Amino acid sequence: MTIALIILGAIIVYAVITYFYQKRIVQTLTEEEFRAGYRKAQLIDVREPDEYAAGHILGARNIPLSQLRLRMKELRKDQPIYLYCQSGIRSSRAAQMLYRNGYRDLYHLKGGFKMWTGKVKKKG
Repeated sequence: MTIALIILGAIIVYAVITYFYQKRIVQTLTEEEFRAGYRKAQLIDVREPDEYAAGHILGARNIPLSQLRLRMKELRKDQPIYLYCQSGIRSSRAAQMLYRNGYRDLYHLKGGFKMWTGKVKKKG
């Protein structure tokens, strides 16, 4: 029982630390805030290519999280980067990866693409 409580406590501490670290490195934007700034930024969809093809925010470039480490040089450090994925989890992870590599002006869409009500482009 004591071991289980220690493990649970460690998980809670880790979650709290991760939450505050995340808030410090990437700004979470509502759809309205995101919409107001993404045209002046690098708009990156970090979902996989099949998800991107099924529908993406107009003007977004597809750099899947799985390829980000290899394709990071495609992004400029002197311009804001607006990230989104399906729900917000992968874009948070992408922001952490970018932050560790010197990118600082990072934003992501609260709730991800599934919450987006703006213009969408589909392939095909």
